[in-house]
Amino acid sequence: MPLRLQRSVAIDRALDSELIDRFRSDLERIWKTGNKLGLAVSGGPDSIALLLLAHAAMPDVIEAATVDHGLRPEAADEAAMVADLCAELGVEHRILTVEVAEGNLQNEARKARYQALAGWMNERGLSTLATGHHADDQAETLMMRLNRGSGVAGLAGIRSLGRIPATELPLVRPFLEWRRSELAEVCQAADIVPATDPSNEDDAFDRVRIRKALRDADWIDAGSLAISAAHMADADEALDWAADTEWQDCVERSADTLIYRPVAPYAIRLRVIARIFASFGASPRGGSLARLMDALVRGKGASLGGVVATARRGLWNFRAEEGRKIKPSDD
Repeated sequence: MPLRLQRSVAIDRALDSELIDRFRSDLERIWKTGNKLGLAVSGGPDSIALLLLAHAAMPDVIEAATVDHGLRPEAADEAAMVADLCAELGVEHRILTVEVAEGNLQNEARKARYQALAGWMNERGLSTLATGHHADDQAETLMMRLNRGSGVAGLAGIRSLGRIPATELPLVRPFLEWRRSELAEVCQAADIVPATDPSNEDDAFDRVRIRKALRDADWIDAGSLAISAAHMADADEALDWAADTEWQDCVERSADTLIYRPVAPYAIRLRVIARIFASFGASPRGGSLARLMDALVRGKGASLGGVVATARRGLWNFRAEEGRKIKPSDD
């Protein structure tokens, strides 16, 4: 047996079979088997565990990519480490080099990363992207959004099934019920030392400060916070369902105006209004929509995002501002 193949077999055998079965089950709940799956592997413990478990569970349908943002001198070596590991496992791998625009560093890096991954997937014919987000990430996200006063949709946190930003490509996160420590143990069992990103300890970032606070507060259980986020996701789905019903029953189009006769409670009305604005090609922030709706409740008109809203006799009317070319779509 060739040395590289021996190494691949040894790594698979080092992993707990129950963990492999658990991973396979978690993935298959959110991913349509039979298609090719792309793995986003940065070199950190979470994504390395994703690579190892996916290879052990379904080696013939995966490919991996590592994005080098060019922000740290160590990044190229970390990408090369992942490439070497993939070569040992017999997994097709690509290093994607990107440039990060100025502005909010983490947000711009995220945009560049997902854009590069989407391009790679289209080139390779991969149907879905998997990432290593886990329960601790979920808990951090929930706490950050609580701190910002987010509503139900925000508090739903990270979804197990979503879309790559600005695309229609599916994005799955099979580790949302796994703890960070469990993924580190997967790497340790395979005798692989993952990369460490110093930015994960940089207090300049909100997420890092939240992570440290959660780590120091032993009375807070990150796993339970992640479960709460999942419950909020269920509630968010229920509100969407109710908003669909309200839309069908209470919204009609007259020429270039959308007329809404509100019946449902506040949270559902707000979602219907957001959908109305989306029909005009506008997407104002939730706080702005809430203030506009409060004005309509008081019988006052308002203008937002190129859309004029007026209230009369229990009906709310929405039309494009004069001089604007946006028209309501046939939703």
